[in-house]
Amino acid sequence: MPDTPPTGPKDLMPPRPAATPERPLQGLTILLVEDSRFASEALRLMCLRSGARLRRADCLAAAWRHLRTYRPDVLIVDLGLPDGPGTGLIASLSHGPMRPHAVLAISGEATRGPAALSAGADGFIEKPLSSLAAFQSVILRHLPEGVTGAPLVPVDDAVIEPDPIALRDDLQLAAEMLAQEPDGPTRAYLANFLGGIARTAHDPALARAVEGIEEQVRGYDTGLGAEPLERLSRLVRRRLSATAKAPLGTRKASRVA
Repeated sequence: MPDTPPTGPKDLMPPRPAATPERPLQGLTILLVEDSRFASEALRLMCLRSGARLRRADCLAAAWRHLRTYRPDVLIVDLGLPDGPGTGLIASLSHGPMRPHAVLAISGEATRGPAALSAGADGFIEKPLSSLAAFQSVILRHLPEGVTGAPLVPVDDAVIEPDPIALRDDLQLAAEMLAQEPDGPTRAYLANFLGGIARTAHDPALARAVEGIEEQVRGYDTGLGAEPLERLSRLVRRRLSATAKAPLGTRKASRVA
């Protein structure tokens, strides 16, 4: 990935439809840079209900490919990505011509918010985010006046739950990485990735298993050797098996546009 952004994207988007109180984000294009399909699915559903179009990049390199082609109205960047921290992308866009109207950081760790704001983010979203009204509010609050023309008071406070099939995809990826005896950097990434899944899925057992890996990543001598990694791997496989047995009615195919 280049250290400096390309000279400028081509705006290929059609004229923006007018926003309405029921769809306050109507006509907006949001680029979500997020490696978790489970977290992405929740935001996709929120965008669908709000009238926004969502595009997704699962890593920094993919985000730059999107940005070479068009400029989204809103950029939402996860801070822990497989090819680097999201703060680097935020900082690269802070003062250039490719900067969207609003740049937001997202993470399950609230302590990472100040670093994202220092890098140039307009705001910070803490995972999990399930309230449609909260999602609409944070987008509208950071858009320049007149971009949507909609009132700044969302009218729909529905709770959005992502589809379990997206959770299965994330667990499958984690299980494959855990099976390959991950090194230190990979363990750090997995701890962040699975920690986010645990919070979004409201899974305290998975969160506790992730904590054991986080302690080792930080250099603490737990005296447990490979046990935390093995425990986490077993738990991920159990969760994966459980999602495979979910009723067919709850396993609708999903796609992020």
